[in-house]
Amino acid sequence: MKRVLLHICCGVCAFACIERLRNEGFYVEGFFYNPNIHPKEEYEKRKDALSIVREVMNIRIIEGKYNPKEWFLLCKNYAEEQEGGKRCSLCYRMRLEEAYSLSRKQGFEYFTTTLTVSPHKKSGKIFEEGERIGRKSFLKIDFKKKDGFKKTNELAKKYKVYHQNYCGCIYSLMERRNRNG
Repeated sequence: MKRVLLHICCGVCAFACIERLRNEGFYVEGFFYNPNIHPKEEYEKRKDALSIVREVMNIRIIEGKYNPKEWFLLCKNYAEEQEGGKRCSLCYRMRLEEAYSLSRKQGFEYFTTTLTVSPHKKSGKIFEEGERIGRKSFLKIDFKKKDGFKKTNELAKKYKVYHQNYCGCIYSLMERRNRNG
């Protein structure tokens, strides 16, 4: 069976992605690595939500190091960019590089990410970063296709998984607050 390491951004996004990969014949393990998430309390809520995913989906999930200082150093020059710009590409790259590195160390043939399940994320940019990092070992799957976003939200609601209202970084949080007044 082909093995894939799935980078997981949050519990909500994980459900349909895990299900789809399994239906396509993959053995799946998760990797929660998100130094972009701010504040720390939000990170903890998202990490805690994974315990439900772990139990319901019967999946091993590895937690990466939470080091927001590294993320801030990487993205600080792009604070004024709108969500979806250069800052997001750097953030995708940082997380995918870590997922790729772990996938090699742990003997996975492939790696991919739940990030593409969101209609707010540009899958093309994620694919560019993933292929640049891992070439053919990166699975270019747009998880929002085949009703992925709808399915993942239905499962998250069914199992009462915490659902955040912003991407994760301080800049997306401020954007969200500014839009909502």
